[in-house]
Amino acid sequence: MVLFEQIHGYWSSSELAFVQYGTRKNEISTVIQGLLLGLLLFPVAFKFLLHTLDSLPSVTSSGTRMQNERRRSLIFFVSFGLVMIVVMPLWMQFVQDFQTHPLLWVAAFVFSEPAKRLSLCTYWVCLIYVSVRRFYYISKNSKTERILLRKYYHLMAVSMFVPAVIFQPKFLDLAFGAALAVFLTLEIIRIWRIWPLGQLVHQFMNAFTDHRDSELLIVSHFSLLLGCALPIWLSSGYNDRPLAPFAGILSLGIGDTMASMVGHKYGVLRWSKTGKKTIEGTAAGITSVLAACSVLLPVLASAGYIFTQHWLYLFLAVTVSGLLEAYTAQLDNAFIPLVFYSLLCL
Repeated sequence: MVLFEQIHGYWSSSELAFVQYGTRKNEISTVIQGLLLGLLLFPVAFKFLLHTLDSLPSVTSSGTRMQNERRRSLIFFVSFGLVMIVVMPLWMQFVQDFQTHPLLWVAAFVFSEPAKRLSLCTYWVCLIYVSVRRFYYISKNSKTERILLRKYYHLMAVSMFVPAVIFQPKFLDLAFGAALAVFLTLEIIRIWRIWPLGQLVHQFMNAFTDHRDSELLIVSHFSLLLGCALPIWLSSGYNDRPLAPFAGILSLGIGDTMASMVGHKYGVLRWSKTGKKTIEGTAAGITSVLAACSVLLPVLASAGYIFTQHWLYLFLAVTVSGLLEAYTAQLDNAFIPLVFYSLLCL
């Protein structure tokens, strides 16, 4: 208990999760919206720029294939930097009254509590580095099915996000936006095969694809990130539903993972003749989420949260979400957390 109080005092001396964010919440939202808007519009502008340059005879007729790829890569990174450093910050300043450049505001926000936030960033980077190297090695040298390999990333999400949701929710809001921006950037680089990263990113991403990903677009990693982020982004203000922001982490990181692992290894009774999901897996997923809630609620209560929801309603919310997961085949990573979040807010 003394150890927990020391950790709690270190991480959350100035903020409890889901206190009203005020203007800072608006600024964080504006930064996230600007980043994502710029990344969604950039491919259109880049394609138009390439089409314009390709129409010039002096450009299309000169240079080898490698030289053309490097030229296109240079154009990509210069135009990308221009959009993300100049154009979109102008839009952010137009929408929100920033006193300084939005990127400088982000840096000031991060360094406003450097010990806490930089420590959290260091923890994330180390965990991602070790996990990605390990999982990629397993994917290349193991006969483990791809669906189970993907669940390792669900467990990694639990390890990454639970401490941040409890102790640094405002910073996690911004971090989710930055992570989604990185994913979008890598996907753009992969699709356009931008030298020298395009092929490397494609090979790595392809190791974890499944039937839900098309030949052009890989969306499964987006759905996991959004599934964890959306309940947190939707939760604002201190309320008596402290489990609601954890909807994505609980349903995906714990419930979906346990359902897949137990169902794959021990499942016998299938929900349908054509499907792969089993009753044993669903039961394991529901049980694991309830067990996680029983551990998480005392921790939240000791940190000052109020939980007024009856356990019966929590049981129903977990059960309905678990049963829905058993019958959902497409993009359940993004859909199930929203349903679970809605049920937890009732």
